[in-house]
Amino acid sequence: MGGALTERGTSLVPSDLQIAPARRRRERLIRSFFLAAAGLSIVISGAIVLSLLGNALYFLVHVDPSALFTDGWFPRRGMYDIATIVAGTLVISGVAMLVAAPLGLGAAVYLSEYASARSRRLLKPALEILASIPSVVLGFFALTWISPNLVQPLTGAPLSNMASAGLAVGILITPLIASISEDALHAVPSYLREAAYGLGARRRTTSLRVVVPAAVSGIIAALLLGVSRAIGETMIVAIAAGGTGGSLFELNPLEPGQTMTAAMTALAIGSDSVRGEALTFESLFFVGLLLFAITLGLNLLSDAFVRRVRSQY
Repeated sequence: MGGALTERGTSLVPSDLQIAPARRRRERLIRSFFLAAAGLSIVISGAIVLSLLGNALYFLVHVDPSALFTDGWFPRRGMYDIATIVAGTLVISGVAMLVAAPLGLGAAVYLSEYASARSRRLLKPALEILASIPSVVLGFFALTWISPNLVQPLTGAPLSNMASAGLAVGILITPLIASISEDALHAVPSYLREAAYGLGARRRTTSLRVVVPAAVSGIIAALLLGVSRAIGETMIVAIAAGGTGGSLFELNPLEPGQTMTAAMTALAIGSDSVRGEALTFESLFFVGLLLFAITLGLNLLSDAFVRRVRSQY
């Protein structure tokens, strides 16, 4: 038997160690499929930009520059004050992040560092249920409960205001921030925690001064993704912010306002007639292109920050 094994071993040639042709074909097929999927995403992104670019450039070429710096956003009257809808977007996104950032990060730290395995299995899916609530439902919730029961009694604001919309958007993006941050915290190596405990650190100190700094890249990515989601939210702000049909420039969150997405919605569905001024319809494409550029910039910023910080750990 030993002789047979020796003879068989000496009879091996390099071709015997090569991957079988059938398996190689399957690998090439799978690789081609994933390459096509990646390429298709790039093609779709390019098609979106091209669909916006033509009418956006037409708008910029033909619009009177003075119409871009007026008292408000009233495209039906030829008033295309971009600062109005950008300010409304930033105000509502800021209110949303004031709600979602502490709630989401607090939930993430608890689930990662304090909750038992059983509690984590129960609480994390329950938290993520909030993400499945349709935004139109949260919009009506903001209009019928948050504003009359929270904002109006405390501030005397009108029923439709940017603060109520911001609170509802904050509720919407809290599960997103919590889930991504918790994954980042959970991925921190256990030996960092064990080393801190070995030096006598308490759980609070270990969580806030060891684990959170080690996971800062994932946490910042979660926050920037939450900002992008807040900027792109449509139905809540269209229902609760009170800017349907146009809005004056406003930085006070207790007043009605309009965001870029709400402005596009009003133009697209016809609640703000696109048969007003000649460039009303084209302004929709310009706002869409501006919104695309802002969200793309935030995503690139998030990716660059994550790459730079992650290399330190």
